[in-house]
This record gives sequence, structure tokens and C-alpha cells, in this order.
Amino acid sequence: MPFDRLLETSFLGEALAHWLIAAGIALATLLAALFLKRVVLGRVARAAHATVSGLDDFGVELVRQTRWLLVVFPALYLGSLALDAFPRSQRLLRSAAVVAVLLQIALWLSLAIDAWVASYKRRRLPTDAASATTAGVLRFVGKLTLWSLLLLLALDNLGVNVTALVTGLGVGGVAVALAVQNILGDVFASLSIVIDKPFVVGDLISAGGVSGTVESVGLKTTRLRSTTGEQVVFSNGDLLRTRIHNFQRLTERRVTLGFSLAHGTPVAEVAPIPALVRSIVEGQPDLRFERAHLKGFGAAGLDFEAVYVVRSADGGISLDRQHAVNLALLAALEERGIELGRADLLRVVADPPDREEPAPKPRLLGES
Repeated sequence: MPFDRLLETSFLGEALAHWLIAAGIALATLLAALFLKRVVLGRVARAAHATVSGLDDFGVELVRQTRWLLVVFPALYLGSLALDAFPRSQRLLRSAAVVAVLLQIALWLSLAIDAWVASYKRRRLPTDAASATTAGVLRFVGKLTLWSLLLLLALDNLGVNVTALVTGLGVGGVAVALAVQNILGDVFASLSIVIDKPFVVGDLISAGGVSGTVESVGLKTTRLRSTTGEQVVFSNGDLLRTRIHNFQRLTERRVTLGFSLAHGTPVAEVAPIPALVRSIVEGQPDLRFERAHLKGFGAAGLDFEAVYVVRSADGGISLDRQHAVNLALLAALEERGIELGRADLLRVVADPPDREEPAPKPRLLGES
């Protein structure tokens, strides 16, 4: 049989020549895509490593994210255009090709979101620790929006009535929101944490009677590493409903010093006590004296209260300065012969023990 007549042979309603043309178009498209990917990854990648700019590295990653399986369907659709006997199959291939293209675009855009978030964290993290939390939420919201839109486009291409679907999801979403309102409350609480920034990852905070360092802020929970070593998990909603103390943002620490002098201390020795406390506080580094007064008359003795400020947020330095002030005050009072008040001595004086009853005299036999 001559070759030209062989090409005109009908197979499944189409000439063999048309089948060969369709196969050639599909195969050429697929090979061209794979060849382009190989060239970019082979040559351009080597050149990208030699440059400082990250834009060419991002382009190489985009090519690396190209899936050959997603190229097959567009290639088959382009090849099917050479055939006329299968209109229904062409429509199916067209839908599959569009979904494949949308899926590939989603992979590219998802990579772009990851690259932007990484760049955002590199630029902001050295000056703003909250950027780690913000970047995580932005990444989640961006990808959720991207995949939701591409899913709706894919369903619309497959013939699904997207308008009715969105309306139904809106009505059903109200019922779901009522059922999972606690979870949604935690999600919105996480957004509040990101926007208002009462604390960020790495801060030392106290909430609900627990003190610890913030390890992570998720969509539903926040995890702390407590000062005793264990991990404590708070739901975001519960955490924001408690009073939060953020020790990381301390600039200085205010210390209240209370002590009592024994009752009966002469007024001449009581009057100089505020000046004595002032001189002790001002003699220590990193301290600022505020006040010292005879506050009142308590059960233990004459109650004094002094307030000073440690010009450091470091807890260790604050305790060191308190230790030094307390020792210096004790030494000064001992040098002057002034005793500190004691509530137990006052109790003994106020409530003396009952006097012992004298032993009864022995009674003689016959005495009444």
C-alpha cells in the first residue's frame, strides 16, 4: 500500500495522518517544556549561584516547581486540536488542561508567597521580633486565599455553578461558625495578637499565674516555656482574657522596701531613718531614690516604707541591688543599736501565759 494512502487510512473516525499530527504536537509540546526546564536548571542555576541578587534564584525555583505531569494535559489538548471526530473528548481535555494550568499557577504563586514571607522576616526580624508571628499569619491567609480562588476557578471551568455553591457555603458557613465559635474566637484572637502585639515570640510574660517565654503563636494556641521547664499551652482567646505581664518591655524596676522598728525606739533615733535609707540607696549603683516615710504604727513596731527604682530591666541586677541595700540597712541599724520590730515579742507581752496555780495543800485525814 502506498504511504500516502496509508496516511489516509481511517482509524476511529480520523485519518492516520491526523493522528500522527496530533501525537507530534503533543510530544513536541511536552519535550519542549522538559527541555526548557532542563536548560534553565542546568545553565541558569549555575549563573544564579554566582550572583548576589535573589531574584534569579527565585526564577530558578519557579522552574523547579514546574511539574511535568501538569504539562501532559495541556500538551494532549493542543494535540487534540488536530482531530475533529472527538468534540466531547476535546472538551474534557480542555477542562483537564485548564485545571492543570491553574494548579501549576497555584504552585508558582505559593512559592512566591513563601519567598515574600522569608524576605519580610529577613528585613524585619532584626528590628521587630513580632514580624515572625505576623509573617506566619500572612503566609497562612495568603495561601488560603490563593487556593480558595483557584478552586473556585477550577470548579467554574468544570461546569459547576459557582454562584449557587458560594451562596450555599455562605448559609452553611453561618451554621458552622455557630458550631465552632470557640475555634473561630481563638483564630480572631491570634489576629489580635499579631496586630496589637501585646507580646511577641521570645518575650518573657506572665499570664494566668504562669510565667514563661513565648515559643510560638499559632492560629489557635500560644505556647510558653515556663520558668520551671515545662511547656504551657494557652488558647489564644483565654490568653487575651487574662491579664498579661510582659517583663520583656521593662525599662526599670520599682522596689518597695518595708521594715519595722521596735516599739519604744526613741524619737531622736526614728527621725533620721528616712535620710539614712536615702543615703544607703544613693550609695548603690543603678538606683534612684524616690521616698522613705514612717508609714504607721503596726503590731510589729514602727512601720517604715521606702521606694527606690532600679535603672535596669534585668531581674538578677535588681535582686543584687536589693540584697546590697538590705544588708547596708541592717548594718546601719545595728551600728546605731536600733532593733527591728518583732510581732512575736509583742504577742508575748500582750498575751502573757497564765500564772501557774499553786499546788493544793495535802489534806489531813479527817479534814473536810
